[in-house]
Amino acid sequence: MTELLQVQGLVKTFPAGGPPWRRRRVHAVTDVDLRLGRGRTLGLVGESGSGKSTLGRCILALTRPDAGQVLFDGQDVQTMPRRDLAEFRRRVHPVFQDPFGSLDPRWPVGRSVREALDVHRVGTPADRDRHVQELFERVGLSPTLTGRLPRHLSGGQRQRVGIAAALTTSPDLIVADEPVSALDVSVQAQVLNLFADLRRDLGLATVFIAHDLGVVEHVSDDVAVMYLGRIVEDGPAATVLRDPLHPYTRALVAAIPHPDPRRRLTHDPLPGEIPSPMHPPSGCAFHPRCALAQPECRSAVPRLLPVPNRQAVACPVVAAPDDDDPPSHDPATHPRQGSSACPRPT
Repeated sequence: MTELLQVQGLVKTFPAGGPPWRRRRVHAVTDVDLRLGRGRTLGLVGESGSGKSTLGRCILALTRPDAGQVLFDGQDVQTMPRRDLAEFRRRVHPVFQDPFGSLDPRWPVGRSVREALDVHRVGTPADRDRHVQELFERVGLSPTLTGRLPRHLSGGQRQRVGIAAALTTSPDLIVADEPVSALDVSVQAQVLNLFADLRRDLGLATVFIAHDLGVVEHVSDDVAVMYLGRIVEDGPAATVLRDPLHPYTRALVAAIPHPDPRRRLTHDPLPGEIPSPMHPPSGCAFHPRCALAQPECRSAVPRLLPVPNRQAVACPVVAAPDDDDPPSHDPATHPRQGSSACPRPT
């Protein structure tokens, strides 16, 4: 099956200012490869500053990469003719982190949701009004709220409005950038359940960007872990989060909080901070913080390679699984071509 989304060798840097003879650049995304099948959810995780949002904006064609390709349904979004790009905008929608900032504060929220229908001239004006009311009901909002201004809604309601706006033109792919990080925990669970319902009912593919692995575990079929602009581990969510291989992924998983207050902390916090993307370390970018680092880690950039019967990992130090380890992933059948059930938060 052909993937709906493919990212190949993507590179994005930004100028960091300074005099022309010493101008530096921020290395936001470096040589990233990803693929996502129809109806699948890919969780993209990592610390702040790892390049997740920049990658999401490149996928949405809001930011132009320096190199590499973003292929949507086999077409490079950077070279699409204007007509095809308009169709791409109809089929791919974002959901932003700040629901208040993504809505016009002067417009009733119903008008914000209807805007995409007006731009793409979907149906008659009466059809558009009716569709907006149906979308509000689908995301769990009363149609009576369509006339309210954003400031009159709660954070959870505003995020649901943002999701309704993303669904206006029946997209095939949604890129959700930290869609629940600004919400209370109880509201987070409701919005995450909504994403799960939309995937089940509408067959939506989703790139779900987050820094909270506990959130990603509940909504994702697959997980890609980013560190300083590179993918360091990639595979099915159940495998990556329950049996991580890369030292960075292990540290992230170990830091997931548990509700049992009697459970003692069994890991040492990850030392140091993520290095500056203007001056990334040589070799493996994680080696200054890695307890397993070897001399070759300081010179050679590790490639993301599949481990037999496991996920793909960019770490030459990680040994292959023992023969008695239960197989968890066959690279011949990539996880993004099937489906899996994830537990729903309560």
